[in-house]
Amino acid sequence: MRVPLRVGIDATPLLGQRTGVGRYVSALLSALAEDPAGHGLDLRATAFTVRGRAELVAALPTGVPAVGQPVPARLLRRSWSRGGPPPVEWLSGAVDVFHATNFVLPPRRRAAGVLTVHDLGFLRVPETLASANLVYRTLVPRGIREAALTLTPTETVRQEVIAEFGLEPGRVAVTPLGVDEAWFSSPGPDQVAGEPPYVLFVGTVEPRKGLPTLLAALRRCPPGQAPRLVVAGPAGWGPELNTAGIGADVVRTGFLTDDRLRSLVAGAAAVALPSRYEGFGLPVLEALATGTPVLASDLPVLREVGGSHARYLPADDVDAWADALGSAVNQRSAHDPAPGIAWARRWTWGACADSTAAAYRVAASAG
Repeated sequence: MRVPLRVGIDATPLLGQRTGVGRYVSALLSALAEDPAGHGLDLRATAFTVRGRAELVAALPTGVPAVGQPVPARLLRRSWSRGGPPPVEWLSGAVDVFHATNFVLPPRRRAAGVLTVHDLGFLRVPETLASANLVYRTLVPRGIREAALTLTPTETVRQEVIAEFGLEPGRVAVTPLGVDEAWFSSPGPDQVAGEPPYVLFVGTVEPRKGLPTLLAALRRCPPGQAPRLVVAGPAGWGPELNTAGIGADVVRTGFLTDDRLRSLVAGAAAVALPSRYEGFGLPVLEALATGTPVLASDLPVLREVGGSHARYLPADDVDAWADALGSAVNQRSAHDPAPGIAWARRWTWGACADSTAAAYRVAASAG
């Protein structure tokens, strides 16, 4: 019988409104805690926060305790950016491996470090980042150098990390994200958007998501052919969206619960993801799981995630997006959802947990 491997996990992304990283951490922790594959892990979760302890306890799956001291995240990040204390074991207790789930690997006393790097947006499109995240340009390279193993959500990002930092291929592993089972039985439409037809954007409203291209495309649709646009996601940063001159309604829902989001996706004529850069693109898979057609930027990472089951368009080609948006409503009724649904079923959180648990073992052995 294997000795349980003590693993500390940064669960800070579970606090507050959950964006893609928070959903990743939640699903990964749940799959690891269920442990049908018998990974033999002794998990404990910590969050870098002062006031979020009660929220963290409520967010964790059964069997995963919350550990650590209340410490301001900004204070920790400031100290860690200079390579200073405290070591993460001061928060997590003694562990064999510490998994930094959100770009920043804390200093450790003895634990092997595992670092998830979701994308290289801080290098590829730094002009689209919030100012608070520019510190990633210092912290992420340092963490990658110090980590026993770096994890990425896609092979595309894995190759970017290897090329950018000159790493040996064995030091970077892919742990693909998954689709919750609830997406495959999502009812629609959601009344928050009114009656269909509508095209849906899902994600935080931020510059790299390409929403200005989508709005410009709607302006170029012939009169009466522009679909309604629903923007589902929290306000992020960047210039205010200009919706003037669009011949259709633009509805902003703000942050939605998972149930309401699933219903909204299932009822859409199409989900549109006009991103300039992505590390994964979870809305692509989730839309496919509901049987909804997908329009996506022609990025290598989105082709990796969506396969042949999405329509890919040049990210900045407004005319191409206008044509796709104009035809989306009429083409929904002729869309065959079965191949996309079958493709989405290949991506599971159980597989993500298996590959992540294997990475913990490799990191512990390397340490």
